Amino acid sequence: MSNSALLSTKANASSKKRNNVFSLLPSPSQSGSISAAKKILIPMVGIVVFLLMWSLAAKQVQTSLGTLPGPYETGQQFSGLVKEHFVSREKEEAFYERQEVRNQDKLAKDPNAEVRIRPYTGKATFFDQIATSLFTVAAGFLLATIVAIPVGIILGLNQGLYKAFNPIIQLLKPVSPLAWLPIITMVVSATYVSDDPMLPKSFVNSLLTVSLCCIWPTLINTTVGVNSVDKDLLNVSKVLRLSWWKHVRTIVLPSAIPMIFTGLRLSIGIAWMVLIAAEMLAQNPGLGKFVWDEFQNGSSDSLGRIMVAVIVIGFIGLLFDQGMLQLQKKMSWDKKQELR
Repeated sequence: MSNSALLSTKANASSKKRNNVFSLLPSPSQSGSISAAKKILIPMVGIVVFLLMWSLAAKQVQTSLGTLPGPYETGQQFSGLVKEHFVSREKEEAFYERQEVRNQDKLAKDPNAEVRIRPYTGKATFFDQIATSLFTVAAGFLLATIVAIPVGIILGLNQGLYKAFNPIIQLLKPVSPLAWLPIITMVVSATYVSDDPMLPKSFVNSLLTVSLCCIWPTLINTTVGVNSVDKDLLNVSKVLRLSWWKHVRTIVLPSAIPMIFTGLRLSIGIAWMVLIAAEMLAQNPGLGKFVWDEFQNGSSDSLGRIMVAVIVIGFIGLLFDQGMLQLQKKMSWDKKQELR
């Protein structure tokens, strides 16, 4: 065999080996599938480990009401709360149906009779309390955001104003909601006086407490984000002679969005924690009141129901954070930036 034929045979054999080796490596589509599987499996492993640790630890804790409920007992209590909610809805429907029948009979006897529908005053269910808390925290967070972002932009653009107001911000920022709540309650009681108020006083108290406590992270992060805009971008704005509003809209806000959303994510978490504490302390309707009522009830089911509330509170907080993260991904100009 000639040298050229021998070299050609070796080259072909080497090429086949390389092809065999590369065929063992995952393709890009396979890598994507593996990555997606990891995103699902790794959190699931963490959840399973948590549930096992919770189940084992709960059996070791004895309270005056019995053993601390584990995952299974908590699930049973959640199922019971779901059934109670549907039973309550059935009672509400029956209540309104009875009124409708009564009013129809009255109108049949006297077409000019005055009829009315009385509101249902049954006890709020667990899910009613969740809805109340969600509405309150959304309103308080929205109010804080509407104030914090514009004020943060103004302070970030004006160093004189920032130096003037920064001591006040730092003074009010660490004040506990438990300190704000009595003051807000007295102020609202003195100023919000009406025979037919548009909003319940309990709602206004919780809303203002939430807003006062969750405004600071967004305000501070917005100020820092605006103050950290790249100097080159500021120079471009000066060269183009942009108006104040256009400068803020096209230069400042896109650059400050990451910091603004960091503040918003912190604020929504604080708002949710503050609301639960405020509802417990002031006995305002919501999840906090549900927890406190069950604690005061002291029945054999109370611990399990409180544990259900704890899990639900944490789960809702997780949804808030992830929802804000997805909103940040959509609004951020840098789509390649890794956010988590």
